[in-house]
Amino acid sequence: MSERKEKSPKEEAEEVKEILGAVSTQVPALIKSILASVFSEEAGKSMGKAAAAYYRELKDGGMPENVAVKMTEDYMKTFTSLGSMLQNIGRSQRHGQESSHKAEEAIGEEIERRTRERLKEKRRVRDEEEDESRE
Repeated sequence: MSERKEKSPKEEAEEVKEILGAVSTQVPALIKSILASVFSEEAGKSMGKAAAAYYRELKDGGMPENVAVKMTEDYMKTFTSLGSMLQNIGRSQRHGQESSHKAEEAIGEEIERRTRERLKEKRRVRDEEEDESRE
């Protein structure tokens, strides 16, 4: 068996806290970047071309006009609802800094609790394996 030092639950929680801190600063920037690409002129042209190609495929496949139009509208709603969802996430990131801090603390506490439980389970399994190998 290889010997390696296990981290304490507190060390693991601190590591997770650092990761969450990095994620919390990078996710808003990522969302902003995605929004910029979704709502850019180029993205609009691409979505228009995609919708037109989708509509043509439906019509070429024998789909009735009214069904092809409805399906194309639904297809475009997917893009616009994704954009709206990303905008809402971006807004909540900007407006929810106070509640975000409380949420981060609650998440950190929950992660710490779960980490302790998992470490306890790992130790139990390791101890059982060691006991079996001794027999």
